[in-house]
Amino acid sequence: MRTVKEIYELVASKAPVETKLDFDNVGLLAGSLKWETEKVLLALDITSPVIEEAVERGAGVIVAHHPITFGIKKVSDESIEGKKLLKLLENRIAAVCMHTNLDAADGGVNDALAEVLGVAGAETFEKERTARIGFLAQPTPMTELLARLKAALKTKGLRYYDSGRPACRVAFGSGSCGSHFHEAVRAGCDTFITADIKYDLFLDAQELGVNLIDADHFCTENVIMPPLKAWLSEAFPDLEVAISSRHRQIVEFF
Repeated sequence: MRTVKEIYELVASKAPVETKLDFDNVGLLAGSLKWETEKVLLALDITSPVIEEAVERGAGVIVAHHPITFGIKKVSDESIEGKKLLKLLENRIAAVCMHTNLDAADGGVNDALAEVLGVAGAETFEKERTARIGFLAQPTPMTELLARLKAALKTKGLRYYDSGRPACRVAFGSGSCGSHFHEAVRAGCDTFITADIKYDLFLDAQELGVNLIDADHFCTENVIMPPLKAWLSEAFPDLEVAISSRHRQIVEFF
């Protein structure tokens, strides 16, 4: 048996909570550090299906990327957040959430994304450390890059703008990093990969002659699940650590 405290401290040692962005809400967001468990469930989001899965598995902790709440004022069954928190507490399941601190961490979300994308020598190029810039092994036509990304990220589809230039110096950020697009262009990138891209950035990409790819929020962040499982399994061989089988890309393409 392991305590929630041990699990929390291990994850926090990899992604220090003090490195989170100001708006964020991370750490132990439900439950008690004193609770004990033999099973941990990992998920990008703590959704109702994920909670049901944790109950069925007998998991005492869910370690997730996105916070289950950013500032709920009351816990009741009158809201979606309240219902989920009640379900967790009723079943003695703790919620540990590591968000922007895990994005920026060494070996965290964006480093995992770099590995999946095949970007070498990735370095941060903005002060929040939530996005990276590096090089592909060789200049790559967009058609080839898109096919490779779709397979590597296991996404159902990609939104993109093809400038006609091959991709070489690539900037990327997991989740919603569109605000760093122009910083990436100033840093000399020819391709930018992130998610939740607004229409105006596609227009800017056309004007600036830069490739732009929206690879889905879930898919650009779910890459952290295998490393997160490895951290916990290596530190606590006696724990049963599983990645949720019910949380997946929810966006569909007709």
